[in-house]
Amino acid sequence: MTDSTKSATLTIGDASYDLPIYSPTAGPDVLDIRKLYGQAGVFTYDPGFTSTASCDSTITYIDGGKGELLHRGYPIDQLAGKSHYLEVCYLLLYGELPSATELEKFESTITRHTMLHEQMVNFFRGFRRDAHPMAIMTGVAGAMSAFYHDSTDVSDPRQREIASHRLIAKMPTIAAWAYKYSIGQPFVYPRNDLDYASNFLHMCFAVPAEEYNVDPILSRAMDRIFTLHADHEQNASTSTVRLASSSGANPFACIAAGIACLWGPAHGGANQACLEMLKEIGTPDRIPEFIARAKDKNDPFRLMGFGHRVYKNFDPRATVMKQSADEVLDLLGVENNPILATAKELEQAALADPYFAEKKLFPNVDFYSGIILEAMGFPTSMFTPIFALSRTVGWVSQWKEMIADPQNKIGRPRQLYLGETERDYTDIEDR
Repeated sequence: MTDSTKSATLTIGDASYDLPIYSPTAGPDVLDIRKLYGQAGVFTYDPGFTSTASCDSTITYIDGGKGELLHRGYPIDQLAGKSHYLEVCYLLLYGELPSATELEKFESTITRHTMLHEQMVNFFRGFRRDAHPMAIMTGVAGAMSAFYHDSTDVSDPRQREIASHRLIAKMPTIAAWAYKYSIGQPFVYPRNDLDYASNFLHMCFAVPAEEYNVDPILSRAMDRIFTLHADHEQNASTSTVRLASSSGANPFACIAAGIACLWGPAHGGANQACLEMLKEIGTPDRIPEFIARAKDKNDPFRLMGFGHRVYKNFDPRATVMKQSADEVLDLLGVENNPILATAKELEQAALADPYFAEKKLFPNVDFYSGIILEAMGFPTSMFTPIFALSRTVGWVSQWKEMIADPQNKIGRPRQLYLGETERDYTDIEDR
């Protein structure tokens, strides 16, 4: 962090305090309150930390008002349109786009780390068959520290590197095996002759009884889903990973904490909620009824997959995802799937309605990714695990950045205490 050249004065009673102001390369200035408690004896109050910068970072920048998402300065639509997931992984991890030689080496390293320790097969079988795939992913990711002892020392840069590669490489296998286990099918092992997205689809949908060939359109759509969910700045799960890692916990435990946080329906479950809404609508002829309900302020119904908490204009990821959704639906068709037929007509109806344009309620990335995953044959229970798989590189990049930060210290949020003040214990017979 550079030295501050600006400051603000805070007056509390008769005392005044100068607080440094730092200017980022993009975004609003940041008021440094680190010494405020020591100097003035007061805390700040910010539920949800929505006005608080918990760290400085060089990885991802979001401007919700402009509909802008940058990874290391590169716009997400350019990365999703021209690049592919493992190249974006390299960019997030190392700060620059790789040369051809660097990319080839990185892809080779990830490809050859996709297998899981064979004993972990037994770990999967310890879960009930009806266990949610996210429950399995949380448990297995955390258990990796019991199998890979040579990459848990966070003070060793080489071990951090190995752990990063292992997490990115093995998460598709963990997610695919969680799916296979939940539907009672045998595990399908990773293949080194397939690219990252194709390998994941093969592990999910292949069976020993017959040959399974991954369609390149589906593979490309899957790769875009991974790319568009790779990182999203200091969101709830990323902040969870950073907070867990601030204690010096091993990387596998920290990523497991991120997966657990992502499981929440307010965070990672948005595309699942979107599909559940489409099932509630049922058929295209009921769309006008639900659009009318969405406009009614007295009706609690909301169109899921439209608008975004962060993006006040449009979701920059949605344009690329829509292209993939159109390609997938053209390939697989929607004639025999009323959910997908409803989704396409709902998209058209909402985009043509002035109410949604005025409110800036455009279809977002969750709307289109849910449609794609449904068309591919994934159950809604797998939507969030695929999100977790995609986001692993973002969590790992943020974790690596935090560990290397000389300002890193254990997280310790404060509170506004509103409970009882000190009082004496009352014996039970006197209560």
